[in-house]
Amino acid sequence: MQIDIGIDDKSRKNIAEALSRVQADTYTLYLKTHGFHWNVTGPMFQTLHLMFETQYNELWTALDAIAERIRALGHFAPGTAKQLAALSSIQDDEGIPKAQEMIKKLVEGHETVARTARKAFGLANEANDQPTCDLLTQRLQIHEKTAWMLRSLLE
Repeated sequence: MQIDIGIDDKSRKNIAEALSRVQADTYTLYLKTHGFHWNVTGPMFQTLHLMFETQYNELWTALDAIAERIRALGHFAPGTAKQLAALSSIQDDEGIPKAQEMIKKLVEGHETVARTARKAFGLANEANDQPTCDLLTQRLQIHEKTAWMLRSLLE
């Protein structure tokens, strides 16, 4: 059945593609955060272990909201490791970094997702797509706040 939600086909496609990149960055950051949760060591272990758990749970929940918005726009969300890796602008890490390096990498990851979400926001805003703008505004607030909190641990 034809989709008629007040956003033209081309705009829906462009927004869905941009959201797919947000989803891929979010998924890669989720994996990184979860891996750091498992492998963090040192004097900040307890604090970081719990903080990373809170963060990866939030990222996991966000993935569903992003994918469902892509589907509501009439497109399929990326769902394989290969698809997500190809779309992500966050790189995998080699080895297990020390705790301070983990924090730096997560700051970089949250800032990357924020930049990707901001690009998608521009497309959604131009198409008058308020639900996507709302979703992306929420994601931007979370990523910018999380980056700030993590950055504060590095001072």
